Amino acid sequence: MPGDAARGPTVFPGWSPGCGSLAAVADSPWIIRRATSEDGTFMADMLVEAVNWSPEWKKKKSRNRVLSTPETAHYIAGWPRDTDLGVIAEANGERIAAAWLRFLPAADPGYGFVASDVPELAIGVAVHWRGRGAGRALLRAIAEQARSAGIRQISLSVERKNFAQKLYASEGYQIVDSSDAGSDTMVKHLAAGRVQF
Repeated sequence: MPGDAARGPTVFPGWSPGCGSLAAVADSPWIIRRATSEDGTFMADMLVEAVNWSPEWKKKKSRNRVLSTPETAHYIAGWPRDTDLGVIAEANGERIAAAWLRFLPAADPGYGFVASDVPELAIGVAVHWRGRGAGRALLRAIAEQARSAGIRQISLSVERKNFAQKLYASEGYQIVDSSDAGSDTMVKHLAAGRVQF
């Protein structure tokens, strides 16, 4: 919920604290918990992972460049703000992935901006954990956290060549804007009440 980021780690309702996973990924080796103020540096690392998503790129953007460029830095600068929401995936006591929502104003929109009352999703998964279900679990967890906070929509931007676009579509995100030459803006509409997994 907004303002609860510093409350501490919590495993969300419906998740098994033993394996920490959603029922749909019950054999996963991770837990999912609420992001706290202490997770800011790791979340910045995951933003860098998200920006540098393609394994084919020879030249990656440096952490310094990602965090000093306003168009990307505003997704994490000052974490947590009062309205920020976030979740962290951990395996064997190590953080492996993060997803978070941030409301951005029309005067400083993100790549997936649709309206100032629709938060934008940022998600990053450590390279060696990609394709193993952690991203899907985080998408479901952040949607549940948003729904519980009364948020009705989540937006994101994804490059068309990014394999994650299919994951987003499978989790209910729909393309709402394809005007950019290389990326799409997608929105997930959140129904009232808790989703059953």
